[in-house]
Amino acid sequence: MAIDTRGETADKPSGEKKAKRTSPALFYRQIIAELRKVIWPTRKELLSYTTVVLIFVLIMVGIVSGLDALLTEGVLRIFGGA
Repeated sequence: MAIDTRGETADKPSGEKKAKRTSPALFYRQIIAELRKVIWPTRKELLSYTTVVLIFVLIMVGIVSGLDALLTEGVLRIFGGA
């Protein structure tokens, strides 16, 4: 016995019209409502998060720069550089 796994949208006729677009005012009200649900970080949390991100970025820049220097040196030794 086969199980019907298709969703509800598969049963709708293809000629059915799409939902009506929302007005810009309604869209703006929905944005404001969603932003009110956000738990905003405190100043202390924001400073600590920013510090962590900056340190991580600096570490990654160091790693990428080091690998770039090593690979550049390797390519120059293999192919002979000036």
